[in-house]
Amino acid sequence: MSSDILIYATAFDATVRCMAAITTDLVDNACMRHATTPTASAALGRTLTGTLLLGSLLKDLEKITVQFQCKGPIGNVTAEADAHGNVRGYVKNPQVELLVNEQGKLDVKGVIGSGMLHVIRDAGFEIGLGRDPYCGSVPIVSGEVGEDLAYYLAYSEQIPSAVSLGVFVDSKCQVTAAGGFIIQLMPGADKKLVEKIHKAIESAPSITTMIRDGLEPESILKTAVAGIDLEVLDRRSIKFQCRCSHERALSLIAALGQEEVANMLEQDKGAVLTCHFCSTVYQVGAGELEEILVGFGR
Repeated sequence: MSSDILIYATAFDATVRCMAAITTDLVDNACMRHATTPTASAALGRTLTGTLLLGSLLKDLEKITVQFQCKGPIGNVTAEADAHGNVRGYVKNPQVELLVNEQGKLDVKGVIGSGMLHVIRDAGFEIGLGRDPYCGSVPIVSGEVGEDLAYYLAYSEQIPSAVSLGVFVDSKCQVTAAGGFIIQLMPGADKKLVEKIHKAIESAPSITTMIRDGLEPESILKTAVAGIDLEVLDRRSIKFQCRCSHERALSLIAALGQEEVANMLEQDKGAVLTCHFCSTVYQVGAGELEEILVGFGR
């Protein structure tokens, strides 16, 4: 049974909001699905965790997509979360060569490199509800993921935020610790809190160290910022969950048009589709292609 969990809390008389999560199982699941190298696992895991934390602020039909459109060898890193604790994601090049920085740590910054960070908020547009999606974009300032999300929140949404994300990959390439937190100042908060919180986080143990030591999300926040007076308002389970299905695969094929489907039937006697987000492979038989063609009135 998964121990992944996310909490939403307030502090300092509700002038600060905090989101913290342990995402070890879901990140390991995602990395196994995509057969990522250790450094790709760290990049993907941080992005999945950060997207989930931002997703905790969504309403029922909303979803959020975080994409690092980068020039580094990993290509793009993409994650999408909904309001119910579900997240999915992938990297363009999961087999990027293992990079280690001067400190002997996985070089996430090196595989991401420069580029743009895009954050897209969808309020039900895909199903015909709500307004057009909102997209905010900022340059990638470090490639460490957490620092880039903090920069986005500060400069695109004008919310001063401290973001800490981490993934620990063992010698067997298994993710054994993953998680993170976001601490944000709300309107009316004492500006001096920014410096206080950042100094506290800098001197605290790393997020993966705290998770490996068995700390839960609430204890992680209290350890990161000593003396923080948390009021936990929500606690939810989280998981890696894709929205793909065999029916969606058929819809995608139908969207290619009658001529393309007819060519698939004639030349290949079927079709194979692989979901980018979860690597699930869908086999579509000749009979199903014939049914699609019937729908075109053939």
